Amino acid sequence: MFSKTIPFLMIISVASYSATGDVAKKVVKEDQVTLKMAQASQKKIDAVSDKTQELLQKYRQTLKQIENAKVYNAQLREIIKTQEEEKVSIKNQIENLKDTAKGIVPLMVDMVKNIKTFVELDMPFLPKERAKRVADLDKLLTRADVSTSEKFRRILEAYQVESEYGRTIESYRDVFTKDGKEMTVDYLQVGRVALIYQTLDGKETGAWDHNNKKWIELGSEYKKSIQEGIKMAKKQIAPQLVKLPIPAPTQGGTL
Repeated sequence: MFSKTIPFLMIISVASYSATGDVAKKVVKEDQVTLKMAQASQKKIDAVSDKTQELLQKYRQTLKQIENAKVYNAQLREIIKTQEEEKVSIKNQIENLKDTAKGIVPLMVDMVKNIKTFVELDMPFLPKERAKRVADLDKLLTRADVSTSEKFRRILEAYQVESEYGRTIESYRDVFTKDGKEMTVDYLQVGRVALIYQTLDGKETGAWDHNNKKWIELGSEYKKSIQEGIKMAKKQIAPQLVKLPIPAPTQGGTL
């Protein structure tokens, strides 16, 4: 009786063990798949996190640049306000002059001297054009065929042109002399705070050091931003923030 029962029980035990092993393998396989999926998801999360941190850093840098620009623009507004007040003052002086012949002529002479000195001490942008304007005013003062009112109008016009230079961004092509050699460059003039040149091949970039009255060569880190600044001045691309070698503001007179 026992000899027949024992083999039957062993068969059942083996069959049960085989079924359990299949289930275990299936569970292990599913766990491995789940693990691989979790690892892939984690990599994606890490990549998104890194990108988010990078964008956050750029965003903070942009906010800082905007804040600096606001401070700089506020200073420019004060300069422009002072210039406008001086223009109003000059106009009031003209209106209040009783003896035009005796009062206006000395004033015009002083104004031409002042603008000449200002151009000489200012950044050397558009040197030929500005020097010619001053020379023409000198000749104008001695002409008998031009009325006093026309002379004064022309002088005020020259003041207006010089004033506009301080609030515009311009780019023009001209000759730059270095070590006795001339080369054609693109100039970028940012108001009266920065005057920069760059060779046509982009290999050399320099800026005017107003404190020491000389040109200095800039590093390659400014190359791309200057190129973009020149394109913006020429209205070839939309305005954007660019890195420029702008010195710290200093006190000084304005035209």
